[in-house]
Order: sequence, then structure tokens, then C-alpha cells
Amino acid sequence: VGPRVVATNIAETSVTIDGIVYVLDPGFCKQKSYSARTGMESLVVTPCSRASANQRAGRAGRVAPGKCFRLYTAWAFQHELEETPVPEIQRADLGSLVLLLKSLPGLCLGVLVVSPGCPQVVLGHPRCVPTLSPDVPVASPSLTPIGHLPGGGATPLPDPGSPYGCTEEVLTVAAMLSVNNAIFYRPKDKVLHADSARLGFHVPGGDHLVLLNVYNQAITAGFFYHTARLTRGGYRTVKHQQTVFIHPNSSLFEEQPRWVLYHELVFTTKEFMRQVIEIDSAWLLEVAPHYYQAKELEDASARKMPKKVGKSRDELG
Repeated sequence: VGPRVVATNIAETSVTIDGIVYVLDPGFCKQKSYSARTGMESLVVTPCSRASANQRAGRAGRVAPGKCFRLYTAWAFQHELEETPVPEIQRADLGSLVLLLKSLPGLCLGVLVVSPGCPQVVLGHPRCVPTLSPDVPVASPSLTPIGHLPGGGATPLPDPGSPYGCTEEVLTVAAMLSVNNAIFYRPKDKVLHADSARLGFHVPGGDHLVLLNVYNQAITAGFFYHTARLTRGGYRTVKHQQTVFIHPNSSLFEEQPRWVLYHELVFTTKEFMRQVIEIDSAWLLEVAPHYYQAKELEDASARKMPKKVGKSRDELG
């Protein structure tokens, strides 16, 4: 008995596998579908089309005589299956693509219409609505500043001059969201270990803050040797006890957290740390136990310091 293939969507590609003699076609496929009304993307099992079924049958007998066994009736093939699959452009999330095309000068929305109902779907898209100017006719909407940002307004971005002071954090979260679900790896043979490791990143406040925590810890793992702690005389690097200062342009310049990680040191009028984030000293022992000793990372928070100095953001409220 020769090799067999239980056909999935891969059998519809032009891939030829030597020695395939029999193909079993269940008549279904997994297909991504997007609902503009709910803003939800789902992966659902749907009946395949007649064109897809013929493609699957073509995998058998390409290099030798073979057979395709369809697990449904000939009547169902002729009357229940669609002739061709629904084009991906009609079932995909076009939000980012539409905003990108709309940002091009002189492009009319009518150019984007690929099927009936498209303008309503696009203009009603939950990602497009907050990025289109409300005072412009619907037939030719223009983009707000958010709509011109990379990612097409994937998340509500604050004004850089916003009094909330969280622009960097929101941009980080937006970047983490842009990679979909690729942050955490969950292999089937290590599900319990993966879930346990993921719990280690959980923080109060929700999933967006978890992503921010993952980013901060990842930065710590990559730049663990670029750390400094706050002392009464200012910041000193952990390993070389070099006096350094947070750059005035940093968002942490006024906060002065206990522990920081920096991207680089530059000397102008002083030794300044640039691109600084707040970290937990416990992370350093976790990601670089070969580099740090516990006594180097003893918490000096009990020492008297001026009010608000050496406080974390959570403690400052």
C-alpha cells in the first residue's frame, strides 16, 4: 500500500510529494474569516469549494496512477459546494491596507472598491472610524494624524503632549500587539511548562500591562550589563560603580526610580544614560545569575532619601 494524504488546504497548493497514490478528501477546510460588524477575526471549519476539491484530487496520480476518495456524496459536490472559494480580500481584515492606501496622495476611495458593500465595510471598520475626519464627506474621507501612523491606529495613541505621560508605554504595547499572538510559544509537548512560564509575566492591570512587562523583561535580558542603581549621590552602574545620570530628555528624568537599565552611555557635560527604563533588581538574578551576585543587588530602599526619589511608578501612583 502506497503513501496516503488526508487532505487539508496544503493539498491545494502546487506542492508535489513523490509516491502519493491515495488522497482522502473530507470536504472541509479551515478558513480565516473577518466580521467587519463585530471587528472579530475567526478561524472556522467550512465546506471547501468544488475548485478546491479538484485541486486536492490532483495530488493523487501526479507521478503515478492514483485515486481520490471524497468523504461526501456526488450530489453534495454538485449542489452544496460553492464553485470557487470566497476571495480572501472579501473575508480579510482590510483596515491597515485601506488606511495605507488612503494615506497616498490623490487616491480616491472608489479605487478600493473590489466588491459590493466594500465602502460600508471599510468606513464602518472599527480601526478606520477613529482615524477618519468627521467633518469630511463620507465619499472622500481624509485621515486624522493617527491614521497616518504605522499600524493604522491599531490602538488609541495619546498625543505626545498628553498630560497622562504614558506615550512610550502605549507605543510599546501597540508594537507588541502588532505581532498578533507570537509573543508566547506554547509547544504541544510542553503545555504545562509554557503556561507556568507565562504566569511569571502576569501583573495586575490586565493583558496589555502583561505585554509591557514582557517587553521590559526582554530588554533586561538583552542589556543586563547596562544597569544602574540609585544612591544618595545619584546613579551608579552596578558593576563598575561609575557615576551616571539619566538624560534630561528621558521620560524618567524627574522620577528617578531605584533601578534602571539603559541602552547606551554618552558623555556631553556629564555621563548620561540614554533610552532608560525602570526594572526590578530581581530580574537581573533571573536572567543573568552568572553575571550578578545577590549581594550586589541588595535593596537599598530602606536608606533615607528625599521624598519621591527612588520610588517606583506604582508607589508614586
